[in-house]
Amino acid sequence: MATRRSSRHEARRERERDIVDATRALFDERGMQDAPIEDIARAVGINKALIYRHFASKEELFVLTVTRYLADLGARAAEVDETADPVAQLRAMCEGYTRFCLQYPAFLDCALSLMRRPAGELMASVSEAVWLRLGQAMAQCLTPLSQALALGAERGVFAVDDPDFAANHLYTQVLGTMHLARVGAGVRLGPGGVPEMFHIDSEAVRRACVEAAMALALNPWAHDAVGDAGVR
Repeated sequence: MATRRSSRHEARRERERDIVDATRALFDERGMQDAPIEDIARAVGINKALIYRHFASKEELFVLTVTRYLADLGARAAEVDETADPVAQLRAMCEGYTRFCLQYPAFLDCALSLMRRPAGELMASVSEAVWLRLGQAMAQCLTPLSQALALGAERGVFAVDDPDFAANHLYTQVLGTMHLARVGAGVRLGPGGVPEMFHIDSEAVRRACVEAAMALALNPWAHDAVGDAGVR
């Protein structure tokens, strides 16, 4: 009986993974706004009613899809050499983060959608287990960043009083800036006072985003100490 229960549990978890994978694939293909439950179920090869046996709501499925993106982003952050200079670590993480945003524009949409909601409201809309998994995925991304910031503050090259707050600040700042690359256009006042749109290069946004993140953390009095780390 124990073996059968274990097999059923594993089968359930595998089906959950299949559903989340299908949801992410549709997000990447179409964007998060155009991935109805019917299409997700069709991609997995099940009836849409079965999805609600695994997830209490579409909200839970959405949140768990975001955790899959965050897990991949966190894995990239974990690949940064933690023995390197903290400035080099921060730059490498920012480079990886911004490139991830360009590679997966649906991640930007998902992450910003989550951040538009107060934490208490979001927590009340999903189960405790789903909320925990989201928190773990976010911490996986933020912890390497916080540790690099703490090391840089200890060495006097970062002007950071609270590394955890600074890590969350940088995470949010990058999301907002990289959404400009997602939009790909700016607005300015044209001839005759008529507003006009102009093209914005996504790679230019990415580079500016990295430099803005570095400037936010760097101690302005420590340029000599970090000059060899490639800070411009």
